[in-house]
Amino acid sequence: MDFRLSEEQEFFRQTVADTVDRLIMPKVEEIDRTDEFPWELWKEFTSLGYLGLRYPEEYGGMDADPVTCMLFYEEMSRASVGFAQSVTMNMLMGTYFVYRFGNDAIKERCFLPAIRGEKIATMCFTEDQSGSDIGATRTQAKKVDGGWVINGTKNWITNGPLADCATVLATSDPSLGAKGLNFFLVEKGTPGFSPGQVLHKLGCRGTVTGELVFEDVFVPDENLLGEEVGKGTNYLTEILNEVRCMTAAMAIGIARTAVADGLDYARKRMAFGKAIGEYQLIREKFARIVTELEASRLLMLSAAWKIGEGMNPRNEAMMAKYHAVEMCLECVDEVTRVYGANGFAEEYGPQRYFRDARFLLYGGGTHEVLKNALGKAVMSGHWR
Repeated sequence: MDFRLSEEQEFFRQTVADTVDRLIMPKVEEIDRTDEFPWELWKEFTSLGYLGLRYPEEYGGMDADPVTCMLFYEEMSRASVGFAQSVTMNMLMGTYFVYRFGNDAIKERCFLPAIRGEKIATMCFTEDQSGSDIGATRTQAKKVDGGWVINGTKNWITNGPLADCATVLATSDPSLGAKGLNFFLVEKGTPGFSPGQVLHKLGCRGTVTGELVFEDVFVPDENLLGEEVGKGTNYLTEILNEVRCMTAAMAIGIARTAVADGLDYARKRMAFGKAIGEYQLIREKFARIVTELEASRLLMLSAAWKIGEGMNPRNEAMMAKYHAVEMCLECVDEVTRVYGANGFAEEYGPQRYFRDARFLLYGGGTHEVLKNALGKAVMSGHWR
């Protein structure tokens, strides 16, 4: 077993880290304060080509393996998690099915501009009554001559109100539950397709999240993103492992910044004649959270490596997401305690890490759902 990153991966990580420090870090506080999408930063950052990271070179991508992609997600999340979420939505969920199933015209119109940052892409499957329970999806696609008519409302859609193209999960037969689901491409300007309410979030600010409304939206047959009707759930599982590993990587990125800030504060803050970092109870906090951070990274990278090797690490990806996010929540909480009352002040970073970490609880499955699925796998003897 060799746990070392390749020279190429190490170089890539450092390049991304330098880019994040140069372009994003100086704008983090402003993005969090204004909660506005940073268009200029988007244009500058996406011009570097990172949105094509996981796609083939023939499309202008980098053809990166999953481990390399996780390094990118982790480094991005050290800074503005809101901006990182807009980027990752565009480069993974928002473009995956368009790349896989779209014809040449669709790729030219939507996929290629999206990975160049010229268009913004999103994926829509969450509704008021269906998040983890996708079988309860109520947005319906009815077959008509030459295409489909879509009706429904999606909620909690990252990039949604800004999206130029949306991959939409809809049911063609509600009686079939998860077996009646399909993905459709809907483009901005299509009659009946419009943004709804924008959500104002506790954390992950700077990414625009909200509703998308579909009222008698007609899309042609070519916009069905799949080889056959009713296979949407099967297609979703293809990227769900990667999404969960990505969420774990984002949690690790937040935790890294929180630990770095906490350590710096503990070395400088004086109490009773010495730095608080010299007291055992403060040291114990860092010993524990850094150990959990490293454990989370190993879980995440192991699952990502298995994805790259063509395996199906369903349980490992769930474990990685669950462990990393819970670790991050504990980590940012402990750092606010290291800061004392200053951890409650907006002038310091810990309150932002605390808010941002909460959002990662939900993407890729709530932890209640993940633990239930993992428990079932353990009980059945199929957890490895």
